[in-house]
Amino acid sequence: MSTPLTRAARSARSLLPARSDLADVRRDPRRDLLAGLTVAIVALPLALGFGVSSGLGAEAGLATAVVAGAVAAVFGGSNLQVSGPTGAMTVVLVPIFGRYGAGGVLTVGLIAGFLLVGLAVLRAGKYMQYVPAPVVAGFTLGIACVIGLQQVPNALGVAKPEGDRVLVVTWRAVEEFARTPNWTAVGLAVAVAALMLAGARRRPAVPFSVVAVVAATAVARLAGLDAATPIGDLPAGLPAPSLAFLDAGALGSLLAPAVAVAALAALESLLSASVADGMTTGQKHDPDRELFGQGLANIAAPLFGGVPATGAIARTAVNVRTGARSRLAALTHAAVLAVIVFAAAPLVSQIPLAALAGVLLATAVRMVEVASLKAMARATRSDALTLVLTAAATLALDLVYAVIIGLVVAGALALRAVARQVRLDRMPLDEPDGRDGGEGERTAAADALSAGHIVAYRIDGPLFFAAAHRFLRELGEVAGARVVVLRMSRVTTVDATGALVLKDVVEKLNRRGIAVMTSGIRPGQRRVLDSVGALELLRREGREYATTAEALRGARDHVDLTGPLPAEPAAVPARPQRGSEEPVR
Repeated sequence: MSTPLTRAARSARSLLPARSDLADVRRDPRRDLLAGLTVAIVALPLALGFGVSSGLGAEAGLATAVVAGAVAAVFGGSNLQVSGPTGAMTVVLVPIFGRYGAGGVLTVGLIAGFLLVGLAVLRAGKYMQYVPAPVVAGFTLGIACVIGLQQVPNALGVAKPEGDRVLVVTWRAVEEFARTPNWTAVGLAVAVAALMLAGARRRPAVPFSVVAVVAATAVARLAGLDAATPIGDLPAGLPAPSLAFLDAGALGSLLAPAVAVAALAALESLLSASVADGMTTGQKHDPDRELFGQGLANIAAPLFGGVPATGAIARTAVNVRTGARSRLAALTHAAVLAVIVFAAAPLVSQIPLAALAGVLLATAVRMVEVASLKAMARATRSDALTLVLTAAATLALDLVYAVIIGLVVAGALALRAVARQVRLDRMPLDEPDGRDGGEGERTAAADALSAGHIVAYRIDGPLFFAAAHRFLRELGEVAGARVVVLRMSRVTTVDATGALVLKDVVEKLNRRGIAVMTSGIRPGQRRVLDSVGALELLRREGREYATTAEALRGARDHVDLTGPLPAEPAAVPARPQRGSEEPVR
């Protein structure tokens, strides 16, 4: 017998590693090991660069790639996902670091990890699929712009100016460069970015980021370029896990930034996992388990001095392209980076900051898919507007506000489009209902209609809050009729607002002496109509029918009982609706 406790236990077990994961690892380990090595080579400069950009230093980026990369590989919901520090997360962390310092960033990551675990337990992963594509595209474009602007100080060889607004910081860096130019740093950054972009076009399989960084470091050392500021000393290994950064008194003020970090981690990780699924056959990630794995990764990373992590689209794509089959590849990537931390820290510490800036500038450029943006901008005006507003909000505000603004705009435009589909059409009496009686019933009722005392309308589409009041305005203009018949068999959905508006229409027409007959109300819509009293109002008058033929027969009987009206116009026809396939008659 299934009890709530056993169901909860089964639900919890579904978030943990399964035997199938081990079976996948054994399938083709050689291929996975090679893919993991390749991803590690690509990830090294990115981990260093994003660590520096976050404000916590290159060692924080490496710690994140190692710890979060390994934990997410074991517990995540995708066999191919590679996790670590990302540019999008760096964009969120910069203002947090400026306001709360390194301890604040680590605390935010820890809280965000617990929030992600909570989302996984609540099975919230499936809801991420409802984020519209224009929001994601605008979000990505805005992030690319922010990442590029964040690299300007290091690319120009100037100290990072004060401030947490990227546009302000960039402008101050340009002003400082104008006073004391550092052409060495500019040359290194441009050369690294150019080599990466040109090399990726000709030989995409070669990790040109590492080639460019090694070459820039060698040139800076051999030529004695003092203006090429290096990363600085790195610890030869990971620090011991510690919660010394945690300040219990600051938890309340850090909750809002932690929610933002958790939301971004969920969105980017699930998007990256979906991209990996689309690049392969036979692979499908578990969104709830992916949130669980990312949550554990973000709980673990701060303990070792790492920044919040997410699934990384660029590294995941490299993982897939190099033939990864299981999570062993992501584990190998983390292990190789760990070896680099322990064995090559002195060499890594000599990499010029300008070279890392060049890597991230090239990464930002490659994030922008021009063809995809053009296609989406040409799709509809609503898509183009959503994309532009989301990108602008990402650049001017922050990522969470950008996503919220994008979702609100996309939702409002979608509601506007759906509301335009609602039509109120004058219905010819001899039009079949699909459930009507015989031809004789329609002909008998047609006599009454021809007398001008009965008018019939068909409602097509959803009767909901975005369109209900227009429906009230148009139907309220009916004049000169004794009976109005509403055919509702083509109403797709009714919400509380639509039900209230229908009730208001019936009451308004009844006060003017006009009876309202309805037909074809669907079973799923009766509950909503009944909850506001609309159905009871129709039942009380005996004016709710299963078919249009029955409603018209009831209308004819009502006219026969009440007598004819004085000669006057039968009705004000409903205005033609945009997109209607038939004229209003």
